[in-house]
Amino acid sequence: MEKRIRVLVAKPGLDGHDRGAKVVARALRDAGFEVIYTGLRQTPEQIVEAALQEDVNVVALSLLSGAHNHLFPRIVEMCKQKGMSDVLIVGGGVIPDADIAGLKAAGVAEVFTPGTPTGSIVEFIKTNAK
Repeated sequence: MEKRIRVLVAKPGLDGHDRGAKVVARALRDAGFEVIYTGLRQTPEQIVEAALQEDVNVVALSLLSGAHNHLFPRIVEMCKQKGMSDVLIVGGGVIPDADIAGLKAAGVAEVFTPGTPTGSIVEFIKTNAK
């Protein structure tokens, strides 16, 4: 039996809007992934600990508050420190195009902005998750 891809959908920081994260979580679930949703206002420490405890293949971060340049790289670094360098980390939300290259350089595998078809997110994860 093939092991299902486990995805942690997380909302770091003070962002209180989770409709997009819930839409993505449902699309991933419907595509056959196991999805764990952390809920709102999670610290990087809480997200990384949940990823470790749940033994996920993917951490999907959703952020609308503008703190992505600080929080996403911090989560990537903390995952590496915990020995989770094989975990695929993706991000999404209202992220300016000018910030995407820096996030990728910091270790975020892909950044999905508003309007990205959920099928594109599913395919990216299927192709790149270990």
